[in-house]
Amino acid sequence: MSDMLTQLDRVLRLRMEQGDAESSYVASLHHKGLNKILEKVGEEATELVLAAKDAEGKALDSDEHRALIGETADLWFHSLVMLAHLGTDHRAVLDELGRRFGLSGLEEKAARAKN
Repeated sequence: MSDMLTQLDRVLRLRMEQGDAESSYVASLHHKGLNKILEKVGEEATELVLAAKDAEGKALDSDEHRALIGETADLWFHSLVMLAHLGTDHRAVLDELGRRFGLSGLEEKAARAKN
């Protein structure tokens, strides 16, 4: 999975740095700026929530479950665009998840509240 994220990161950076906003969706988002990227992240998050509600109790091979996976991919993609725009990438997120691995979710949340 990390290999795919690394490949996607390379493409996102290339499009951000060299892409034509007229022919590249990623370049157009970067050209429009952070607010537009955040708008897309919010839109995709909402669509994911709705898809999850629709998929509850449905079979893994149902249209609703396929929509859930598609909306999750859309949110991840736009989150990666956001990270690239802000000068970071998936590795920082994976590092943070690795740091949290093995911690109780309640302990981790309490530690964040203290900071």
